Amino acid sequence: MTTTIGLYRSGTSVLHRLPAGIKLSTLVVAGFCSILVRTPAQTAAALVVVVLGYAAGGIPLPLLWQTLRPLLWVVVPLAAFQVIVMGWVRAAVIVGVIVALVLLAGLVTLTTRTSDLVDVIVRLSRHLRFLGVSPERIGLMLNLAIRGVPLVIELAESIRDAQHARGQVVSPRAFAVPLIVGALRRADEMGDALAARGFDD
Repeated sequence: MTTTIGLYRSGTSVLHRLPAGIKLSTLVVAGFCSILVRTPAQTAAALVVVVLGYAAGGIPLPLLWQTLRPLLWVVVPLAAFQVIVMGWVRAAVIVGVIVALVLLAGLVTLTTRTSDLVDVIVRLSRHLRFLGVSPERIGLMLNLAIRGVPLVIELAESIRDAQHARGQVVSPRAFAVPLIVGALRRADEMGDALAARGFDD
């Protein structure tokens, strides 16, 4: 089973060697700067820079497509709507910016260990202790969330395979109900395990 979570690919490129904090900061700055993109030419330039980043990181093009493919379900209807309402120029800018940001986030994930990203967030959250924020709990929450997503994906695949094996027609309701029940059961088990270790307060 393969998932889009934890896609880190080891390497020795410049991007791999950059500290996780710099890459996260770049991603945040890019998000803020995206509101300044106004023309298709600027959008195309941003996309070219991101694609060159994949090349600099030694990331194969199939992985670039793998990062982008789940977004098509949102991007295609959004592009059609924007073309009808605001014209193709604005549609190209909006869709292009979204694609560039998603690809940039994928590049950060592919060239940075998840543990390094979590460590950066935990370190930054230490400055919020005066607000009652617990960095240790934030780190635990992020790690649980990261580990939980593949578990839900695995559960979904096992439900789908079981339904296919029984010859059932997979409807949204027949798929969603056991998935939700199974996910809640695993969440309860994880909660009980944390409570047994003193994390229930």
